[in-house]
Amino acid sequence: MHGIILIDKPAGITSAEVVRRIKARIKPSRVGHLGTLDPFATGVLPILVGDATKLAPMLEGGDKEYEGLIRLGQETDTLDRDGKVVCEAPVPSIGEANLRAAERRFSGRIEQTPPIYSALKRGGVRLYELARRGVEVEPPAPRTIEIKRISLAFEAPDALRFSAVCSPGTYARSLARDVGVALGTVAHLFELRRIRNGNFHLKDAISLDDALVALAGRGEIPLIPLREALGGMPEVAVDERTEIRLRNGDARALDGTVPVGAETFKIVRDGRLVAVAKATSRVTAAIVRVFSPG
Repeated sequence: MHGIILIDKPAGITSAEVVRRIKARIKPSRVGHLGTLDPFATGVLPILVGDATKLAPMLEGGDKEYEGLIRLGQETDTLDRDGKVVCEAPVPSIGEANLRAAERRFSGRIEQTPPIYSALKRGGVRLYELARRGVEVEPPAPRTIEIKRISLAFEAPDALRFSAVCSPGTYARSLARDVGVALGTVAHLFELRRIRNGNFHLKDAISLDDALVALAGRGEIPLIPLREALGGMPEVAVDERTEIRLRNGDARALDGTVPVGAETFKIVRDGRLVAVAKATSRVTAAIVRVFSPG
């Protein structure tokens, strides 16, 4: 099996646990995921199966879209509802003008400090592992991210419903913290749902339970083929002879077939993804990945 399964991840389990449960149904295939979701978060989680795991570096750069709830007045050590309260502050009177100002403040390219409880590494160890051991962890260095769209609305006097489209590497938990500070209080992320991960949309996802039932042979699993997963990437169709040459590592088989203006492109035959190549000039290319013929 080779392709991508879009899972609507439930709350209460890690992204790695979703992978583990799916992998248990399709051994010995390789299984991975794109874009980790925290245990409390829900939403679209692309699961890469078989040769789809080779696509990960080509699919990780897409924007993310989130919806969620920010709870004002309390900050937690993890910056989400699963953490321990470490700071409390009164919630001032906040009007619509304050929300619009916050939207402007957090739109565009901004500096953001990732949470201490994150998968970033220090000395080869993930920060959340250090924090859970009780090791004092210095906050990570701020990084530039881009929020392309954000909206804030009152859910309650101490809660804000938000939606945002942001660049890879953006932490919604940090955004919740920073919005709270901008409004004169503290805050943490209480709910988070990912609506889109790159070109993968929640509307096309299925529940984890339904996926496990289908993989056990009691239903049909919606699997995104490798070619389709690469979306609008330019492509070149080849014949059987060229496919054989490419599988033998002969990139010269692509000479003269590089799509105009393409940096990276896919090579297909009879609708199947054969390989991905990178242009080295206007007429030559190097093979980046070759995929199984099955």
